[in-house]
Formats: sequence, C-alpha cells, structure tokens
Amino acid sequence: MKKTTTRLADGRELIYYDLRDDAVRDERDHRPLDPVATASEIRHDRLLGDSVAIASHRQARTYHPPADECPLCPSRDGRLSEIPAPDYDVAVFENRFPSLAGDSGRCEVVCFTPDHDASFADLSEEQAALVLEAWTDRTAELSQLPGVEQVFCFENRGAEIGVTLGHPHGQIYAYPFITPRTERMRTSLAAHREATGGNLFDDTVADELADGRRIVLEGEHWVVFVPYAAHWPYEVHLYPKRRVPDLLALDEAARTEFPQIYLEVLRRFDRIFVGRDGGKEAGRDGGKEGEGASRGARAAGAARTPYIAAWHQAPLRAGRREDFALHLELFTIRRTSGKLKFLAGSESGMNVFINDVPPEAAAERLREVASE
Repeated sequence: MKKTTTRLADGRELIYYDLRDDAVRDERDHRPLDPVATASEIRHDRLLGDSVAIASHRQARTYHPPADECPLCPSRDGRLSEIPAPDYDVAVFENRFPSLAGDSGRCEVVCFTPDHDASFADLSEEQAALVLEAWTDRTAELSQLPGVEQVFCFENRGAEIGVTLGHPHGQIYAYPFITPRTERMRTSLAAHREATGGNLFDDTVADELADGRRIVLEGEHWVVFVPYAAHWPYEVHLYPKRRVPDLLALDEAARTEFPQIYLEVLRRFDRIFVGRDGGKEAGRDGGKEGEGASRGARAAGAARTPYIAAWHQAPLRAGRREDFALHLELFTIRRTSGKLKFLAGSESGMNVFINDVPPEAAAERLREVASE
C-alpha cells in the first residue's frame, strides 16, 4: 500500500491509498472553493447524560446530486470533484460539511472505489483489504488528535438509510467523548466481570458458537452471527476470534481473512430478499438465484439491500481497553420485500426495540443464500 497526503483548495486534507507503490498523486485541486465554515457545537443533555452535535451548516450540504455531478467520483472530462485525480483506489478526505469539527472532533469521508455504480460488495478481496488498511491507518492518525476519545468507522448504504450521495463510500467520526452505546457496553462488561470473573465479549462469542443456531458464517479467524437479542430484522455481528481492542491490534492472519468473510456477508445481505414475497429485489433481474446479487443489481439498476455497517472500537483513554472487543455490526432496516422497519413510538420514544424477525430465522435465511 502507498499512502499520499495532499490538500484540497480550501485546505482540507486528502489522502490517497493505492495498491501500487509507483502511483503518483500530484494533481491539484483547481476549484475556487471558499474556506470551510462550520458551526459545530457539542451540547450535553443533562437528563439523559449523553451529548448532541448541533451542526446547522450541514443544511447546505450536497443532497442527491445527479450521477454526472457526484462529488465523490474522480475529476474527469473537465468536471472537478472532491478528488482531483482522474482515478483512484481508495481516497479519504475531510468532510466539507462535518457534524464534528475543531475542538468538537473531526469527520472524514472514505471513498471505496472510483466506480460510481459499484458497491462495497463488488470490490475484489484486494480492494477490500485496502479499505481495511485505510480504516486502520485513519484510526491510528485520528487517535493522536487532541481531545479525541473514540474513532468510529462506518458505512451507510441506501436512500432508505438517509444516504444523500449514491457513490460507494463510508465515513469516519472522531468523537471528543465516548459514545453512549460504547458506555453501555462498558457498563455491561464491568458488571459481567464482577459477577463471573470472565469477559462478556468472549463469553458471548463462545455461547453463540456453542449454540450454533444463529451462526451465519465461520472462518479460521472470524465468526459471524445474528445476536440472541437482535434489534433489527436482519443484523449480524462480525468478531475476530482473538479478542483485540481495535483495528490496529488485528494480526496479519485476521486481516487476510477479513475481506473474504466480509464480502461474503455483504453479498448475502444483497440476496436475503430475492424471491421473497414475490419480490425481485436486492439485485435479482429475472436471472438464476445463484447469480451474484451485487452484479445483478448493478446491471439492472435495482435497489440493493440498505444497511449500516459499524465498527466498534475501544475508547482511546478509558481504563482496561484490553477488555473491549473490536467487532463490526451490520444491519438492515428492511424487514421483508418492500417493507421497512421504522423506529416508531417504542423504539424512538423509549429505546425499546421490537423485532418482527426471530434471530434464529434471520440466521437461517442468511445461511440459505450462500453465494455459489
């Protein structure tokens, strides 16, 4: 991997990650950009004990542009974008409309591929491994910024999720606090340690492996399962079998196997609704069900399964970091063909989820759609 760091016209950082060591990245950003002006502010909710980012400048962010005006595509044929090069492997840059900025953290955009019509599931294992390297490198760099307490790498996919740019990309947030979800995990982790002397993450993975009903996929170094109390209709968790606190701590064997496991899971997500309830969603174009769902969706322009993929890493300066387990949570808000899971009164008002799909049934379906 070759890493090249440069600057955009308004001073924001841009980093290229290339598969080839001889790649040259000397293109300049010739756009007449005004300096970035942000109004990000972190406010603490005294009643709930969590924090809210107030970012009014995001009202002006790019919203569903046509494909020929996508700001994440390479700069070609006289059209200038956020990426000055005419091609790239993986590119990361500071978000022009960040939710977090300055003393309130930092937000970055990760472009997985220059191909506007592709998806992460379309990447080769080599390309997916490069994205993993980019996530790891950015975690290392952002962890060194003053005031950053947690680094969060994630991908939103699909208009149903709220994505406003269709180009395959993810984001990285560097928070100036430990997120509420992580705090809850740490509280449960400490309580379990006090009660049993064991590690809650280790025991959860061991219990799922012993039960077996919710296991979706298992490799030598990774295991994928639907959690016992899944919140979402189709939700899987990916854990390295050797517990590590963050992406930086993954060993070479786990790094090598991850693209194989993750790409397979993503392709199954693109197939789970194929043929269900008479639907031809998630990439089926009247072809055989064994055909790659992502390839079918790409050719037909069909809607892929919307999802959120979220890396959970240990807080940077909290005690007993070694107890935390790096893992990736992947879930979709779609519960069946043409029907979405909305966060209504119980979920949004009281944070009590109601799941219409039993986790065991979801795991069985994800095993059924193993690609050929």
